[in-house]
Amino acid sequence: MKLYKIAGVALLCLGSVASCTTESMFDAVGDESAIAVPGGEGGNTSAGVLTAGEWNDLDHWDFWGKLFKDEDITKASKVWEFNVDKRIAVKVTDAAGKAVSGARVEATMDSKIVWSTVTDNHGTANLWLNLFDGKELDDDAVLKVRINGKEQSGTPVISYPQDGDAKVNSYKASQKADIENSVDVAFVVDATGSMEDEIRFLQDDIEDIIGKASAINSASIRTGAIFYRDEEDEYVTRSSQLTAKTADTREFIRHQSAYGGGDYPEAVHTALEATLQELDWNVYAKSRIAFLILDAPAHLKTKVVESLHKSIEKFADMGIIIIPVAASGADLQTEFMLRNFAIVTNGTYTFLTNDSGVGGDHLEPRVGEFEVEKLNELMTRLISHYME
Repeated sequence: MKLYKIAGVALLCLGSVASCTTESMFDAVGDESAIAVPGGEGGNTSAGVLTAGEWNDLDHWDFWGKLFKDEDITKASKVWEFNVDKRIAVKVTDAAGKAVSGARVEATMDSKIVWSTVTDNHGTANLWLNLFDGKELDDDAVLKVRINGKEQSGTPVISYPQDGDAKVNSYKASQKADIENSVDVAFVVDATGSMEDEIRFLQDDIEDIIGKASAINSASIRTGAIFYRDEEDEYVTRSSQLTAKTADTREFIRHQSAYGGGDYPEAVHTALEATLQELDWNVYAKSRIAFLILDAPAHLKTKVVESLHKSIEKFADMGIIIIPVAASGADLQTEFMLRNFAIVTNGTYTFLTNDSGVGGDHLEPRVGEFEVEKLNELMTRLISHYME
């Protein structure tokens, strides 16, 4: 779906102005007789043109906490029922001070595992307490951290966003011998009617992105893709298995098109389930990344939200980092759904900007100062970061 502003009226469209309908979640005022579509739809090649920015909430923890003084942001985030206010930030290094990747990190409360994840290639991990119920911690709860099954001494420091920047809990461990110098990268893409520019971008730039990232680092890369729509569309998900042959992924993407999507929300939860279940992730890889490229949120239904929770917890458990790419048409609820996904999985939030002049209007992100980059350069940089 695409959000257009036509003479001040907010409209949702199936890829063209002719299919637009007013959307009650937006304030619609003005004269519908004057039609002007900013940026156009289709027609512009997006290869090497789309512009984007990045904002890592984990690195700006104090900023994240201050956001929730805004009532609109609080409402937009609260609907997804992620309570990322009790964070244990972890850094694992070996005896020589080198980052340890692939270490299993667990938070236990009264000897029960309450969160489990693995360190990334920089030895970092984040553990979350009472993430989905938001309950306060019992005063007498015994909280510990385990690294590769070994309980660490002392009580870890919890970083509450209202208290300022995150406090890092540092631990020592040996590098696991079975970790491979390889990276898995999946592209999870909304393929409904408004996503033509983003799909065109992947069709034209994916090999260039992977090629440049490979040239910067020595790690080997496998790529794969999940395309998704919604329940009443031609299909809900389509997948292309992770492979070392980037050309195979590009060929799969080349045959995809943007179509369908009868309402604003799409089957995001099904796409995440498919990403976990249908792709053969390498558990020994140094990094696992899923770029989630979309312009609409999941459906706000109890079972859908529960599915999102289970999937995101599993992404974290498997050490699959979600890097969202918010496209044109994304609203505030979509932004904070994506930012919660990124935070919980140790990822970073990225978003398209209006600077390219391609496609519809892009939501101004509620972030601090950021650099506008070409999307292909941004994705190359992020993949390289997790290949180091």
